[in-house]
Amino acid sequence: MTDSDTPDTPNTSAAPDSPTASDTANASGTANASGASDPANSSPGQDGTPGPDASGDGATVEALLREAGTDAAGALWRLTGTERQLDANVVRLRPGAAVAAHVEPDLDVLVLGLAGRGTLRCAGVEHTLEPGALRLLPRGAERAVAAGVEGVAYLTVHRRRPGLTVRPRA
Repeated sequence: MTDSDTPDTPNTSAAPDSPTASDTANASGTANASGASDPANSSPGQDGTPGPDASGDGATVEALLREAGTDAAGALWRLTGTERQLDANVVRLRPGAAVAAHVEPDLDVLVLGLAGRGTLRCAGVEHTLEPGALRLLPRGAERAVAAGVEGVAYLTVHRRRPGLTVRPRA
């Protein structure tokens, strides 16, 4: 799953694009080691989703999900900063929601289940997506995610896409 695997509207017909502002968490900042919110370490991305600052601070999963609230869906957290080499997102799908089948042609993606339960389909094989489940989604393989009755939250990690470059025709 990539940034393009984060649903606009979590349903079976959702285009797997970046979430809208209404789908993102309303967390006040990143969490410290005790799980307490620390707005001073917050470094929101361009879309307002919380993310770690340059010092490497992050969030505990429990605090992130709690602060987001039970109705929040889409990208709850993402890496920020312009000098990073990775992209990562914590995504939550509401019960019964799905990311439609699609192919990521350029990036291998690592997926880690964080909360709830769902189904991850990759290259025609279904896998249970639950806390602790770790899967590699190879580039070029069709993939889809469906949340179970309690919803599902998962982490995606992949190489950062380079920015678009405009070049003159040769």
